[in-house]
Amino acid sequence: MDFVLRDILTRVGGVDRCVSEFIRVTNTVLPDRVYHRVVPELLNKGLTFSGVPVRPQLLGSDVACMADNAASLARLNPPGIDLNFGCPAKVVNRHGGGAALLDEPELVAKIVAAVRRAVPSNIPVSAKMRLGFNDDSRAEECAIAIAQSGANELVVHARTKADGYRPPAYWSRIADICAVVDIKVIANGEIWNIDDAKRCQELSGCDTLMIGRGMVQNPGLANQIKNEKQGLVSNADWQSVQPLLHDFWEIVCNRLDRKSRTGRFKQWLNFLRRQYPEAEIAYMALRITNDPDDVDAWLAAMSLKTALQTHQ
Repeated sequence: MDFVLRDILTRVGGVDRCVSEFIRVTNTVLPDRVYHRVVPELLNKGLTFSGVPVRPQLLGSDVACMADNAASLARLNPPGIDLNFGCPAKVVNRHGGGAALLDEPELVAKIVAAVRRAVPSNIPVSAKMRLGFNDDSRAEECAIAIAQSGANELVVHARTKADGYRPPAYWSRIADICAVVDIKVIANGEIWNIDDAKRCQELSGCDTLMIGRGMVQNPGLANQIKNEKQGLVSNADWQSVQPLLHDFWEIVCNRLDRKSRTGRFKQWLNFLRRQYPEAEIAYMALRITNDPDDVDAWLAAMSLKTALQTHQ
């Protein structure tokens, strides 16, 4: 989920807030251009073009350096700063970042406390964690460390690092965490449809959800979840997705170098084909090409077909 998809998906509606992909902090204070590259919304008062706030997310294990970078980032007036204690990537964990920190709740506490002290009180500090690294035996301990160190909110991805992204997500363990902290807890993990959302809320006890891959696959998912609560029916059919594809491609062409464009477009199609048969057809048609002209031609043909169907 990068700024391109944040822009497109927040246009659909139903999203109250976004968190950026992580910004890696090592041993230096990053220049503003790094934050602006990853989170260009900072140049728009921290909002997507449809007005949804975006919290930049920091990842690192050096207490002082995390605090210094948070203070520097705060100068750009983000709508909040998020801390990553959940990334399962081996290259990140090998350097003591992301989910690897869940084996060291004392260090987690120091990072959160240092960042909270470094950031003005009007800027929320939130954190995202998994249930643990190899197991979930220290999940509550880590959550307490985060809450007592001054975080305003906590997102819990209901799997350990060892679980990766394999189903299921253990939503009931989030309820255990809710029972021992006094800050808002947000449930995350394996939410692909309305039934998943309802079951997650029931088992976790959380009224707020974070969704990621589920919305990349189904751009209308957040709207569907919210509308279902009000007894309304909301379906994002393929026809409503087509304009999003055009807008997505326009942004990709404006912001990415030519050699990266087609792969980025196919990446999203790869998710969409899990939801839409039409996306499967599109993906197979473009699968072996890396020429942006082929995407232009496919989009033009799709628009012509849609126009003819509408005219008929």
